[in-house]
Amino acid sequence: MTVDRNSWEFDNGSGPSGELGGANVGQPQGSGIPSRSQGSRIASAVLSPAVQLWLRSQVQQVSELSVKIEGSDRQIFSGAIPKVTVTARGAVYQGLHLTSIALEGAGIRVNLGQVIKGQPLRLLESFPVFGVLRLIQSDLNASLKAPLLANALSDFLIPILPLGDREQPLTLLQNSQIAIDAGLLTLSAVILHPEGRQIPFVLRTGLRMLSSHELMLENPEIEFSQSSTKHIVDSFKIDFGPEVEIEELILNTGEIVCRGGIRVLP
Repeated sequence: MTVDRNSWEFDNGSGPSGELGGANVGQPQGSGIPSRSQGSRIASAVLSPAVQLWLRSQVQQVSELSVKIEGSDRQIFSGAIPKVTVTARGAVYQGLHLTSIALEGAGIRVNLGQVIKGQPLRLLESFPVFGVLRLIQSDLNASLKAPLLANALSDFLIPILPLGDREQPLTLLQNSQIAIDAGLLTLSAVILHPEGRQIPFVLRTGLRMLSSHELMLENPEIEFSQSSTKHIVDSFKIDFGPEVEIEELILNTGEIVCRGGIRVLP
């Protein structure tokens, strides 16, 4: 399995764009990947299970996880992993529900000597990972309570809400639902005011890349139930930090597909 930087597909000949299809990274695909008989015995016997165990420890849950490690015994025995490809379905990371993801990392250094002695896998250096992420509407809605999304929504909503005293915290968004259309997000929710009042609203906004690590809610429009007036508000920036590099973002009906990279830190 290869992650094609110029394609939305997860591997050559897989299903529709953004789908993992039937790819099995545990099997060689194409002449560029050595067969099991030619590959590293250390990778298959020791390192691959250790990487899978480490990856599972980084997420709250994952439905399917496959790992493919490339390199010779000599390279890997030194603790250097030339290339790792990973596919996963149904992963939950820090509250974010990721429908499907394919990742490819290179230049990885680990504590292999300690792993062979039964100790946990540990990264020795940061390394870049490139991948493609697909997020369907139901998983995006399940992610709304994740701190990353909840904090971004709070930061955006507090200045524009009719709360009177904006220094009071936004306690809760109830019944939150997001609909994904081509180039457009629609959020409907009920704000629970600190005093107990409920404020239903609908937010419609475009979403586009502002930079390689920033997304922008573009031309957001909010409508409150007590008023039929639509309020146009300032665009809002979401900064994922310098370790993230977004190359392309597409909103299709019912799904978001993102292609880019991130630097993994030890």
